[in-house]
Amino acid sequence: MTFSARLLLAMVAILVVTVAGSIIASDRWLRPRLEETLAREMRVEIRVVSLALPREPGELAAAARRLGAVTGRRITIVDSAGRVVGDSDFDDASLALLDNHLDRPEIRDAWARGTGVTKRLSESTDRPELKVAIRAWPGVLRISAPMEQVDAVVANAERGVLLAAVLALAVGIALAGFGGREVSRPLTQLAAAARSLAAGRPPVYPAARIPEVRQLVRAFRAMQEELAVRVEALQHGKDETAAILESMVEGVAAVEPTGQVVFCNAAFRRLFHYGPDTPLPSLRELFRGVEAREVVEQVLAGRAVLGREIAFESRTVLVTARPLPPGGAVVCLHDITDLRRLEVIRRDFVANVSHELKTPLTSIAGYTHTLLTDRPDPAVTAKFLEVIASNTERMHLLVDDLLDLARLESGSWTPKVEELDPRVAGEAAWAPLAERAAAAGVRFSATVAGGRRVTADPEALRQILVNLFDNALRYTPAGGSIELDVRPGERGTVLAVRDTGSGIPAEHLARVFERFYRVDPARSREHGGTGLGLSIVKHLVEAHGGRVDLTSAVGAGTTVRVFLPNATA
Repeated sequence: MTFSARLLLAMVAILVVTVAGSIIASDRWLRPRLEETLAREMRVEIRVVSLALPREPGELAAAARRLGAVTGRRITIVDSAGRVVGDSDFDDASLALLDNHLDRPEIRDAWARGTGVTKRLSESTDRPELKVAIRAWPGVLRISAPMEQVDAVVANAERGVLLAAVLALAVGIALAGFGGREVSRPLTQLAAAARSLAAGRPPVYPAARIPEVRQLVRAFRAMQEELAVRVEALQHGKDETAAILESMVEGVAAVEPTGQVVFCNAAFRRLFHYGPDTPLPSLRELFRGVEAREVVEQVLAGRAVLGREIAFESRTVLVTARPLPPGGAVVCLHDITDLRRLEVIRRDFVANVSHELKTPLTSIAGYTHTLLTDRPDPAVTAKFLEVIASNTERMHLLVDDLLDLARLESGSWTPKVEELDPRVAGEAAWAPLAERAAAAGVRFSATVAGGRRVTADPEALRQILVNLFDNALRYTPAGGSIELDVRPGERGTVLAVRDTGSGIPAEHLARVFERFYRVDPARSREHGGTGLGLSIVKHLVEAHGGRVDLTSAVGAGTTVRVFLPNATA
């Protein structure tokens, strides 16, 4: 059988089945839809009508008739006892003859649930009506609509379907014979193009003479182009989102309602020490602490968590979570361990600065007060003034060191490096200390291997060596020695400052580069140190891209090694 014949028979069969099905469905499908639509409209109307009800009982009957005339619906007002106090279809005299309405289904539903909807034969008007009732003053308000409207629409639809089917059958029979062959070929080719498109291969579209088929081909081409654009946009958006999430320092994860992690970024995995391909357990297994488990249960219960700080293992984490509409949640973890550590450092720094300034200020204030009140003899006065001057100089050095340290830590200072002779730099740094060293009986020597040069900022190198020499001299006893040893290192130069001083106990070595940290605070203040020298050295060296370390043994002296990279490094 040819395509035209099959098309003709199929069209006739489809039209016959469609007509029969449409006529049957118009009553079984269209009628409920029309009734639903009518019920929705009546729900809106009854809310509006309820707002227009007067508050005087005597006006309810007239209001029902007036509102019924305006809306075109039957309006019934029932009080809490079930009496009809207003009905748009009955006058005042007839209202008293109406039955009690408490047993009406829609009235019962309205009292029980606030709204009632029924379709039934009205006992008052003896006609099928759709009734919608709500609780409203003074009891229940009901609005009714006759079902004749729905019946008329369904009947018109059935007649229209039948007429359209007859016309379609006639036209279809005429067109099927002429267009079957012309349509079948491009449609077959178009189907092949669609299969190629679905398989990801480039489609081959037919050249059709029928305008409708040409439009279909153009639609397929447009669809292909639009799909390509949308797929590219989706992929681009996916890549952007993935890049953003992977670049975040916060750990982000999406979890199911059961707590299973369905997606997370690299920061989330790092926080829990999981590799990129290692499966993650549920959120309840990841968070084991009591406080953390409380947060997890709150998240999985669908409640938002905003900035909750919890202790997680040895770290402090800020948790923010929001529920997802279909269930589950998005969890964001911000590791604030370093922030809390910096806060502790800041508090300790303020406390240390306050303490360091308080001691000389107390001495200055005490001696100044004595000079002003007691008027001691010139010898005592001179001694007091020497103490005041000494403490003033100590404060001046402390403030200078604090300003240097603040400038280095802010990152605003950049070294201006050049090649220098480390022997000349070492001797220039030792010169201000030579007189003090001679008085203390401490020797100084400098050894430079093979005429080695060092790449550094001249003033920074001077400050590094002065701080290291001053620190070494302060703890080296009479007869001891201080040595500057300069040797080549890997892609740079190593400057070692060794002394034969008292040395540093092993438990203090890890903290000697901290600000204001002193192994023996009382002895350090006695020798006039600010407690910032080694910290300044560390920052200056690191600003050059170098590093500094310290080795020491009690009674055997201390060695500080500074590595400064060369210009090419």
